[in-house]
Amino acid sequence: MRALRYQIKTFLRYQDLVAQLVSRDLKKKYRRSFLGYLWSILNPLLVMIVMTIVFSSMFRHNIANYPVYLLSGRMLFDFFTTATTQGMKSVTGNQALLKKTYIPKYIFTFAKVTSCMVDTVLSLGALFIVMIATRTPFHLTMFYIPVIILELYVFSLGLAFLLAELEVFFRDIEYIYHAINIAWMYMTPLFYPIEQLPTALQLFIKVFNPMYYYVAAFRDIILNGKLPGPRLLYGCPLLALLSLAIGIAFFHKNQNKFILYL
Repeated sequence: MRALRYQIKTFLRYQDLVAQLVSRDLKKKYRRSFLGYLWSILNPLLVMIVMTIVFSSMFRHNIANYPVYLLSGRMLFDFFTTATTQGMKSVTGNQALLKKTYIPKYIFTFAKVTSCMVDTVLSLGALFIVMIATRTPFHLTMFYIPVIILELYVFSLGLAFLLAELEVFFRDIEYIYHAINIAWMYMTPLFYPIEQLPTALQLFIKVFNPMYYYVAAFRDIILNGKLPGPRLLYGCPLLALLSLAIGIAFFHKNQNKFILYL
């Protein structure tokens, strides 16, 4: 408990730095952009339109309201991919600063994942626009959206801590993770119905693919107007806490060695 209180006090001491880092990342992303933060809405809309044209002919008989189905899944997975990829490089990308002064190393990973979450929250506007355009009803269960985003945020943060720690010692991890992430995307029912897969593969995805939990729960509250079932309802926070616990444990164990490899 004493160690936990110390970590909380340390974080509060650097909360202004976290805010500055998050603001810097958001400004850097849209620097010299004519539309600025509007790209948070326009970019997912453009991607959704292209992918709908490409895939809707394949699945139009199997998926009702395909544009919302596609965008809701892509939005969550894009957040996860961006957060973990940028979080992975958060320590090595700030090595010059870490060599000059003492800053808790986890601050940089935390700030990267947080800035990605803010960008995702802004992009929810694109989802609402598509829902209005396709006359998708707005359900009361949509008030549960922040809960799922927060759970995915915690899950992504835990994995980002683990990847950031591995990136310090093994720079090849970014190439390995890129390949894993592509496979992970195709193993998550983002643009196809899971019912089209063989039964054994469906079971594997539903049990061992964490992103299935978040995507399925998100679609339940948006498209079906119901809260996720017990397995998703309890599975999402449990996976998030497990990921965070593992990520923090590995990061905390090896963070004092980082400076030797930067």
